[in-house]
Amino acid sequence: MRGDSWSRSPRVNRIADLLRGGAFVTRQRLVLWPAALLIGFVVAIVFLAATAHGINDYKGRPLGSDFSNIYAAGVFARQGNAAAPFDPARQEAQEKAIFGSATPFFGWHYPPFFLLVAAPLAYLSYLPALLLWQASTLVFYLGAMALLLRSAPAPALAANPSWILLAAAFPAVFVNLIHGHNGFLTTALLAGGIALLDEQPILSGILFGLLAYKPQFGLMIPLVLIATARWQALGAAALTVLALAGIVTALFGFEVWPAFLASTHFTRTVVLEQGNTGFNKIQSVFAWVRLWGGGVSLAYALQGVTAAVTAVLLVLIWRKPATFADRGAALCLGVLLTTPYCLDYDLMVLAPAIALLAAQGVAEGFRPYEKTILVVLWFVPMVTRGVAAATLIPVGVVAMLGTGIFLAAHTLNAKRVSPPSANAAVRSA
Repeated sequence: MRGDSWSRSPRVNRIADLLRGGAFVTRQRLVLWPAALLIGFVVAIVFLAATAHGINDYKGRPLGSDFSNIYAAGVFARQGNAAAPFDPARQEAQEKAIFGSATPFFGWHYPPFFLLVAAPLAYLSYLPALLLWQASTLVFYLGAMALLLRSAPAPALAANPSWILLAAAFPAVFVNLIHGHNGFLTTALLAGGIALLDEQPILSGILFGLLAYKPQFGLMIPLVLIATARWQALGAAALTVLALAGIVTALFGFEVWPAFLASTHFTRTVVLEQGNTGFNKIQSVFAWVRLWGGGVSLAYALQGVTAAVTAVLLVLIWRKPATFADRGAALCLGVLLTTPYCLDYDLMVLAPAIALLAAQGVAEGFRPYEKTILVVLWFVPMVTRGVAAATLIPVGVVAMLGTGIFLAAHTLNAKRVSPPSANAAVRSA
């Protein structure tokens, strides 16, 4: 049959072999591809700076667009009105007062914890605050990645400067830089928590607790800590959240909490369910359903199924004597897949997953198709928004689901485990 002969053609076989073994991922390409992207990122950022008008870009948007809502909220907090950012109308008015009447609205959707970051930054003028925010969190991200690599199966990679090029040129880095977003901070806290979990569980728990500023990304962390009886880390995380809540209340007043709870209605209905942000930008099963015209109830149902399956697989992976890299990568993917509200700049969280699996592959050998999967994950933040807008195919979500299935299938049937020096034994409940 024509179909059978086509499937057995030498060209198809070569392509299949290439994808299976990842022979196209050469040492030279691992330098040239990231270097070319990094040069492109620098050129684009220089262009934005050169064509800016004061603190606004050539289209009239604030430079570091989404940082504008952090800065505006910080100004409110600095003025003693910390509950105001949770009112969309007042927040929009504040942004227009700072950046001009034509400024589009960038909503403040964070819990009060993030005011502890926003308020100090607002004591600076906008551009210095933006530069400080970007530079400090980028350094924090790179430092956490270095710490993670030292805990990975091939710790010698941490001493090889080539990883810095790959980490800095990761396309999600550029997405965060132009949006002034918090993906660097989120990734640094998660990567640092994973890296320190076995050797310094209390410090690990503190880092996990600080992720409370993005609560939608914290659902799976206590689950795996409980499942593996990591009580020190869990306790440190809980105490960190309680301490943050006390500090926020003391500094900004109790009224920020009911204001935040009231604001979640706007975030849920307008931003998420109605897609005011843009369903092509949101990287979740929920947004995929809405992008294809599905109703809100169906979107929540399928997102719930995804979250439930992910939670079960995570517990199984973490309770199994799996490798440090597989468990850490699974947690990073689980953090992203379980929330309905995950944007393309949040795909920074894929960086530690890619690093862990790549380090494991270097040390112990890559599994079939693993190199190809890692290349796809590395590139996907650069294209997922545009591809979804043009074709209605959410490639970011598809890539994460596919990687999760690949990882679960291999991990739950794997015989290899991390050596004690690289990773302490899993504690069973």
